[in-house]
Amino acid sequence: MKQSAHFSFGEESEIKDLGGGLKRQMLGFNEELMAVKIWFDKGAEGYVHAHRHSQVSYVVEGEFHVTVGGVIKVLTAGDSFFIPPFVEHGAVCPTGGILIDTFSPAREDFLEVAE
Repeated sequence: MKQSAHFSFGEESEIKDLGGGLKRQMLGFNEELMAVKIWFDKGAEGYVHAHRHSQVSYVVEGEFHVTVGGVIKVLTAGDSFFIPPFVEHGAVCPTGGILIDTFSPAREDFLEVAE
């Protein structure tokens, strides 16, 4: 697996439209760690899913209704959530907002899409 450059400049980094009101920008990665910025349009949903990666997400702005392992909490700017491997999770953003998602190890599926 390759790794990202040591420095990433927001205005120069590609923002990929994922459809459904979601956009993603890679912030940095190697095989052990990955960080991405996700924009949610008002009402956008990150569908409930699970993966083998540990994940920590930080709410930059907006309100998110986050489900982790069947528990739903409302999070706003400054809040965060942790998802252990293989635990179902998802988020709905009624206001529009931004998350910073980190994964360990890196999400290989994100890299396949990026290449």
